[in-house]
Amino acid sequence: MTAQATARNVRVAPRKARLVVNMIRGQNVVRAMAQLSTIRNRAAEPIMKVLQSALANADQHHPEADVDNFRVITAYVDEARVLKRFRPRAMGRASGIKKRSSHITLEVGE
Repeated sequence: MTAQATARNVRVAPRKARLVVNMIRGQNVVRAMAQLSTIRNRAAEPIMKVLQSALANADQHHPEADVDNFRVITAYVDEARVLKRFRPRAMGRASGIKKRSSHITLEVGE
């Protein structure tokens, strides 16, 4: 019994979100939520919301299962759209800035 949740176009760089997702992969959901609540990283809040959504999906689709025994089975971050901006530079030039976004996917199960 598994359940999945995805957050799309989250304005956190995928490289930074992967650091947090790698910490909670394979852990018990109670321990993962405790870790996410104490970590000081901007990506922790949207990942926590996705984890709570996946648990709610599991409770909705499998009401007989005990949600406290679930683990984070798969967790990955994909690159989403990139906002392209420009900054002025010396001698009339401009340089580009890429503001990256992510798709965060978590799957929980027993």
